[in-house]
Amino acid sequence: MAKEESKGFTKSTAISYALSQGGGFMLIQATVASFISVYMTDTVLIPAAAGSVIMLIATLWDAINDPLMGGVCDRTHTKYGAYRPYLLWVPAVLTVISFLLFLNPQFSSTGAKVAWFSIFYILYGMSVTALTMPQMALIPAVTKNDAERGQAIQLGIISIAVAFTIASTFTSGWVAKIGSYAPLMIIYGVLAIAANLWLFKSTKERYKAPAQQSLVKDLGVFIKHKQLIIMLIVWMMASVGYGAMFSTSVYYMMYYIMRPDLIGLYMGILSIGALVSMMVVMPIVLKKFKTVTQAFIFTQAVTFACYAILFFVGSKNMILLYVLSFIATAFGAMEQGLINFYVNDTIDYLQLKEGKTLNGMVSAIKGFAYKCGSTLVSSGTLAILAWTGYIANAIGGQPDSAMFAINSLRFAIPAATCIIIIVCLLFNPIEPHRAEINKMKENMKAYDEQ
Repeated sequence: MAKEESKGFTKSTAISYALSQGGGFMLIQATVASFISVYMTDTVLIPAAAGSVIMLIATLWDAINDPLMGGVCDRTHTKYGAYRPYLLWVPAVLTVISFLLFLNPQFSSTGAKVAWFSIFYILYGMSVTALTMPQMALIPAVTKNDAERGQAIQLGIISIAVAFTIASTFTSGWVAKIGSYAPLMIIYGVLAIAANLWLFKSTKERYKAPAQQSLVKDLGVFIKHKQLIIMLIVWMMASVGYGAMFSTSVYYMMYYIMRPDLIGLYMGILSIGALVSMMVVMPIVLKKFKTVTQAFIFTQAVTFACYAILFFVGSKNMILLYVLSFIATAFGAMEQGLINFYVNDTIDYLQLKEGKTLNGMVSAIKGFAYKCGSTLVSSGTLAILAWTGYIANAIGGQPDSAMFAINSLRFAIPAATCIIIIVCLLFNPIEPHRAEINKMKENMKAYDEQ
């Protein structure tokens, strides 16, 4: 590895990046992803149909917010760089908003509850975007070396998996003891603030973006390459598959299996599966296959097979449910890390084809696609439950239509995303240009700020 390539990247860079992506930031996101729907319907007592509308509105705003934030990041010019300054203050804003999201004021009217939840859920999404965009755009601005990028991404995946395991496994028990999610948000937020301050101190943006054109033209550069729609679909389906894996499991254990006492155990199995996926299975799979795309296809195929079986017989044998759910998660959860390789690939591809540095915009587009997937899970889940007659807190009293919907949401929908991802990756538009991209990166020289 050339000395110049290693100059701006250290172990501290990789570790701090991993903790900024995982750590407290992911503890907050994991709590929201796993519990926000059931919190909204069963604790705040917002009707499922109204909750579905809230999620939809939040996503429509993200359609504007994500590209805007990506463009703003690319156009930020300070002595600290374009992306690092956001690490200083956004985590604190996220902490406050997350606390208020779970504060649950005891309003007497449903309308007031809907208004409060809507405001802070939308602000929550905006603050996540305001932190995610610069985080994702930062590493390509620090190094063009694939090994260094890969180290940061893989450590980030492990950190995310650990945080998700902690949040999804223990949150229910902690909330039962302290009575609310809100105090946890403060604790998680302090951890997020510390990690992002460390990342700020341990990085230096060495690859400077040229003078920028308008936001619309930046977005037009991406749209011009219509074949990149495949990347959008992959990012969105990975979000759907991963989100459904956790958020629908609460409903599945509570109403389909009718064992709310086993929610913590089942979520723990899934979380440990995700941890094993990131720390053990993914490194092995990446070594076995020549490309990330081949590894991704293989893991999705295994995940699909497990879900297909569980859809038909998952409720008939608890041991089988636990084992196959673990295997599915151990192979499927790594999609959260693998899709990040395609963010860097897309940035490099557009650099090759257009000669433009669009780190923030590509990160924003990926973030928007991912959030669309998350909303398909959250809003779609609530819409389907409302449509099929779901009754909040009615364990053993759900209509057959709602029971079928819950089983489908837990296994059939994630299985379908596996097939869609496999088909998309078979037509990955970036792979044929891999040699050209590598040659371009070898020829690029970093400009070190004096």
